[in-house]
Amino acid sequence: MTSTIVNAAVHIGCAAGFSGDRFDAAIPIVADMANREGPKFLLFEVLAERTLALAQRQRRDGQHPGYSPYLDRYIRPILKDAMAGNIRIVSNMGSANPRAAAERIHAIAQELGIAPPRIYIVTGDDMLSYMSEAEITSNPIIEGIDIADRPLIAANAYLGARPIGDALNRKADIVLVGRTTDSALALGPLLHIYNWAKDDWHRLARGTIAGHLLECGAQVSGAYFADPGFKDVPDLANVGFPIAEIDGQGNVTIGKPAGTGGLISKATVTEQLLYEMHDPSAYLTPDVTADITQCSLTQTDTNRVTISGVLGHTPPNQMKATLCVANGWMGEAEMSYAGPNALARARLANEVIEQRMRHAGGNGQIRFDIIGDASAFNGGHLTRPHQEPSNNDGDYRIRAALLSQSRNEAQSIIDEVQSLYCSGPAGGGGFRHHLTEQVATASILVDKEQILPHIHIEEVSP
Repeated sequence: MTSTIVNAAVHIGCAAGFSGDRFDAAIPIVADMANREGPKFLLFEVLAERTLALAQRQRRDGQHPGYSPYLDRYIRPILKDAMAGNIRIVSNMGSANPRAAAERIHAIAQELGIAPPRIYIVTGDDMLSYMSEAEITSNPIIEGIDIADRPLIAANAYLGARPIGDALNRKADIVLVGRTTDSALALGPLLHIYNWAKDDWHRLARGTIAGHLLECGAQVSGAYFADPGFKDVPDLANVGFPIAEIDGQGNVTIGKPAGTGGLISKATVTEQLLYEMHDPSAYLTPDVTADITQCSLTQTDTNRVTISGVLGHTPPNQMKATLCVANGWMGEAEMSYAGPNALARARLANEVIEQRMRHAGGNGQIRFDIIGDASAFNGGHLTRPHQEPSNNDGDYRIRAALLSQSRNEAQSIIDEVQSLYCSGPAGGGGFRHHLTEQVATASILVDKEQILPHIHIEEVSP
């Protein structure tokens, strides 16, 4: 069903909710929005805390320039059509290096034979570029691990929406940022179009909630909501990513491209609305404190829900920042056991590994699972907390993982699982393994006065 478009609305589509989300999701959004009247924007939200930490480390070690590793896969298929349809792009694909991301998009445009887009970058989230580690770590941790005596890999503040709006005011076709609040990717375009005042709290809150509904991509349109027989979603394989229409008062209507699968209902919107909403009366961002306790949702048409009544208040005087530190290595390995008595053989395999790792010594953290035997609920213990009967004949997969500051120790558990081929119970097969460097995170609050002077907006020319 073709959506009824309000001419005065701003149209914002979101084509990614995390790094590695569907690479073709933007194609139907661009095709749909190309025929709409009014300002149009396309968001890609790809930056989790761990994603940014890995990008910072890869840039530091010279493994990668530091922008999203999937930039080409997201941008190349839609850049030409987006520019032709006057659809402006806002994304945190800049990650640890927005400038390099801009340069790469210019190269893609040249390869596609189109005019170079005007690309602006926003910097200032990377606190290590203007603060010492001592200054950063002097702020108390509000969440996460103790980072004492660990060198920082990354320290990034969550910037607000104003710099994005300012970049768009300079006629940017594309704005690339590093760490901002996810909702800022949508609020920035709304500030640019509607020029809401810095103390227009209710409208700012509504624009923030618009961004919050969009930020996880298809979660609001039925993906992740689906639970067959309880919450059925049609054509999930072809789920349509959301397009929001936001009027000058900040009222939001969530829809999706015509002809796509998925579901937009009061239930799907409610789930996303409450996602990571620690206090519905005080959703904190650098721009505003949003209050959704008085809001209402209305199913205005098939796959169209309108949200109104969001209120806003003054924002906090501090910004959240995420700190990332090295956290050693994780070795993990798996092997399958199937057929008669398979569960007993799988349990014996884990017991063999546990005994050998205990005999070898070491102080790494070890977890054992038997996938298919309540492994998600047993906390990684060999003895299960619930003794309900299990089917001993079946298909089970053991997983052993070890977290250690030593790479060699982490590798040792991989070696032990591999040795089960001939030195373990009968019938093991399908060995797989991974050895990965780990990061850990902590969150702090930083006074805005420490961050705001370092936020810069600049154009990156081809």
